[in-house]
Amino acid sequence: EEKRAGPASTLYCADGDDSLYPIAVLIDELRNEDVQLRLNSIKKLSTIALALGVERTRTELLPFLTDTIYDEDEVLLALAEQLGNFTMLVGGPEYVHCLLPPLESLATVEETVVRDKAVESLRKISQEHSPVDLEVHFEPLVKRLASGDWFTSRTSACGLFSVCYPRVSSTVKAEIRQHFRTLCSDDTPMVRRAAASKLGEFAKVLELDYVKSDIISLFTALASDEQDSVRLLAVEACVSIATLLPQEDLETLVMPTLRQAAEDKSWRVRYMVADKFSELQKAVGPEITKNDLVPAFQNLLKDCEAEVRAAAANKVKGKRLNIMLPFIRLIQYTNQHVKSALASVIMGLSTILGKDNTIEHLLPLFLAQLKDECPEVRLNIISNLDCVNEVIGIRQLSQSLLPAIVELAEDAKWRVRLAIIEYMPLLAGQLGVEFFDEKLNTLCMAWLIDHVYAIREAATCNLMKLVEKFGAEWAQNTIVPKVLGMANDPNYLHRMTTLFCINALSEACGQEITTKQMLPVVLKMSNDQVANVRFNVAKSLQKIGPVLDNNALQTEVKPVLEKLASDQDMDVKYFAQEAISVLPLA
Repeated sequence: EEKRAGPASTLYCADGDDSLYPIAVLIDELRNEDVQLRLNSIKKLSTIALALGVERTRTELLPFLTDTIYDEDEVLLALAEQLGNFTMLVGGPEYVHCLLPPLESLATVEETVVRDKAVESLRKISQEHSPVDLEVHFEPLVKRLASGDWFTSRTSACGLFSVCYPRVSSTVKAEIRQHFRTLCSDDTPMVRRAAASKLGEFAKVLELDYVKSDIISLFTALASDEQDSVRLLAVEACVSIATLLPQEDLETLVMPTLRQAAEDKSWRVRYMVADKFSELQKAVGPEITKNDLVPAFQNLLKDCEAEVRAAAANKVKGKRLNIMLPFIRLIQYTNQHVKSALASVIMGLSTILGKDNTIEHLLPLFLAQLKDECPEVRLNIISNLDCVNEVIGIRQLSQSLLPAIVELAEDAKWRVRLAIIEYMPLLAGQLGVEFFDEKLNTLCMAWLIDHVYAIREAATCNLMKLVEKFGAEWAQNTIVPKVLGMANDPNYLHRMTTLFCINALSEACGQEITTKQMLPVVLKMSNDQVANVRFNVAKSLQKIGPVLDNNALQTEVKPVLEKLASDQDMDVKYFAQEAISVLPLA
């Protein structure tokens, strides 16, 4: 490879000192044109540091890395991550401050992921500083970043205040609070955004008096920022701030700002209020929730933006009945985003409401939703029926929902039919074999001749799962005769479905049923006029072969496969020859 400079390894080793070789090789590789080589070299830093020893790692390796921080983002990212695990390699906590210069440089680069990783590593090693070292080395670094000319360093500083604040003197604490205040009103939106994102975390390490005097004013200012990306992060911080304040202060210090956010002109801010509703509810307590949050939340459920309504609808689950019912009734709201979001959680509400309330309030809504014109609403109800069954029992469920399920099984939209099929084995297990045979068996067989291939395929798989649930004897009496009857269907697609079903059922049904009932039908179909059917016969024989006994293989399967192997159709010949090569035929 072409090097960026002359090989350092030769220069370093000219005096014959082999101990210098590791860092010389590192320098060579870090100057290599190939990014991958440079990346590999960074990933081997810990090994190189071990080879050099703690003293030379501090005096040679770290200064070299600090001076040469210019590279592809992926190399810098790897370096930032490595340095976070370097404490013992520089001699332990006593010398951990040696890692600050390279990480400080990385915390100012343009690429966000590199800065974030550098901040993560700085946060990690801050815990390994003694209180004295924290004030002498770490806190000055935070100040430098906080007052840097480039916004990149100021955004990185925001993530470091909370880790050093609890362990420094009161004088330094005052300086840190002042720096944080300054960054919250920075000219650059990216810095204010970073400060807003760390506001809640910083509040948690502050003394309560300063939370009231400093944090609340910062929170109010950020929640009124001209940039909606800053305002929505202030909403997130609200959760942490509310948990820190006594109940009597919440109404005056926090709620005006939160009410304002719930009606913000930007849908992204309102979305954040809706998304954080459950956490806000816990933070402010039941009284404020009832008086303030619930009315605001009901407005969010009717918001003009679909994303806000959907986020709010997803938070309905888990509320008490008197709070939930107004929300539940919004299921009849005309917008499909709201209905779909509510449908995805409404079934789970039955466990909270109990049997009587579920029958009275939820069942009518389930039935209405099962017939909703929006497929996604119907799918969300179908896929969560088992929650309701646990609460009200199968008899009540079947009486109420079965007619709707039967109607959906014949729905014009094939994805709805598909959802019902996938749910069928679970439903069958809940209903029991007698009820299934009486009400749902006909549906399962009808799907086998559906005009959509995906439905026929799913119906075949469904039969296999039903046989596994109800047993081979049930299959022999109920399923197999109907499947085999399709072998004489005038439509060749239905005849092929017979073969697909046999493939799926053979293992579940076992050797006797497969040999005596299924095999003769497959062999007979080898004379079908349609080549597609004949080559599927070859594939079926290959599939069911391992289930059959050796005698059937040699005397019945082998002659038919040999005949198909000389078929005029190329595909039939190919699949027949493949079956012959795979099966243990004499």
